[in-house]
Amino acid sequence: MVTAQEIREQLSVRFTLTPLPDKTRGSAPSEPFLVDGGPAKVGIIASVSAPFCAACDRVRLTSDGQVRNCLFARGEVDLRSPLRDGASGPELAAVIQAEMGHKARGYGIDEPDFVQPRRPMSSIGG
Repeated sequence: MVTAQEIREQLSVRFTLTPLPDKTRGSAPSEPFLVDGGPAKVGIIASVSAPFCAACDRVRLTSDGQVRNCLFARGEVDLRSPLRDGASGPELAAVIQAEMGHKARGYGIDEPDFVQPRRPMSSIGG
């Protein structure tokens, strides 16, 4: 793993990075910087070394119809079956909302006993 600090240090060898105000980030996963005063920008996603869980409002719909409330979550909820069974919009929303209610802060990604999800981002269509 390469930390956010290490990435900034490596980029700073060649470029001047100016952090943009927190309000420009919102719930985005990347921390934005102006490169050499702009207009170019770069974003650093540091979900492990600088977690952004408190501001995250993301949810994943996998390529096979599962809802995952975080990339680090080990569980998923089936949305494909209710869709195929003709569930209404409000019924589908209830499935998604229930899953989001189980979202845990970071799923222990910074803990020594962290267990990776069985299916990484590259295998769920992300």
